[in-house]
Amino acid sequence: MRMINRIKIVLVEQNRTGKWLAEQLNKNEATVSRWCTNESQPSLDTLIKISEVLNVDVRDFWCQQK
Repeated sequence: MRMINRIKIVLVEQNRTGKWLAEQLNKNEATVSRWCTNESQPSLDTLIKISEVLNVDVRDFWCQQK
């Protein structure tokens, strides 16, 4: 099993886009896209900022994939 993030799912649940998140974090839209597709993962500091912007507990971003 590997751990994947749920950033894309949370964005959809909140009717937000990756572009919106990139603007909030002052990050490149392509970087956020890679996080949403689990091609790469944000740093812990960035993940905490994402959780604050989306008002979600940081622990709610992770799940296991078989």
